[in-house]
Amino acid sequence: MIRNARQYRITQAQVAKLEQALAQVMAGEERVAFIHPRLRQAERDALQSQITDLREQLAEYDALRTRKRPVLHLKSFEELPRALIQARIAAGISQKELGKRLGLKEQQIQRYEATDYASASLARVHAVIRALGLQVHEEVILPKPQSMVAEGEEQPT
Repeated sequence: MIRNARQYRITQAQVAKLEQALAQVMAGEERVAFIHPRLRQAERDALQSQITDLREQLAEYDALRTRKRPVLHLKSFEELPRALIQARIAAGISQKELGKRLGLKEQQIQRYEATDYASASLARVHAVIRALGLQVHEEVILPKPQSMVAEGEEQPT
């Protein structure tokens, strides 16, 4: 996942290099007759796969920056850190600016995001939510009580 403008530029450069490498592989195929065709195909497929993955990351970053996704849907609580990063990007707030809003250094925000907020306290996560101006609506689904009897079984008397 691309987390900032610097990573975005680096990813763009990586795509350009991989596309150039793929073009070279495609252009030089006749000259490499001693390499098995399956190996040449595997090399082409690997390069194309990397290009596709990086382009998807660029497209996701672009979609966030242009606010094409106004609501982020989470399937579980574990997805909250990624959603916080996406929300920051969508809001057009840099890591440096978020740090200022929280009274932290940019490097601390970078560490939080690099580790998906693993070291952040719940209070810090709540502060990030407030600093980003987010509205988070969640459900807590309670488990069935253990005393419930499975369907078809008789209850003990």
